[in-house]
Amino acid sequence: MRKVIALAAILAAGCTTMAAEEPAPGQPSGPTCSADGLDTFVGQPASQENGAEILRRTGAKTLRWIPHGAAVTMDYRFDRVNVKLDPQNRIEAVTCG
Repeated sequence: MRKVIALAAILAAGCTTMAAEEPAPGQPSGPTCSADGLDTFVGQPASQENGAEILRRTGAKTLRWIPHGAAVTMDYRFDRVNVKLDPQNRIEAVTCG
């Protein structure tokens, strides 16, 4: 009888499903940004077309234009791309966060 109970427990364990792992606190749970290879945008004008292409190539969900001299929050977001502009409204840097 004990063998039957042990066998039933083993078989039942094989039928269970595992829940997807939850991300650790501070880890991304959705799309993340990657700014690799975006140096080609440096020096280009800030435009809707460039913004759309930056979003597409980074995989970010949100684009934040940062005008020259503007104050911004220091919170880090895995799904955001930042586009820093120079005084002539040209792209100075593209970073994630």
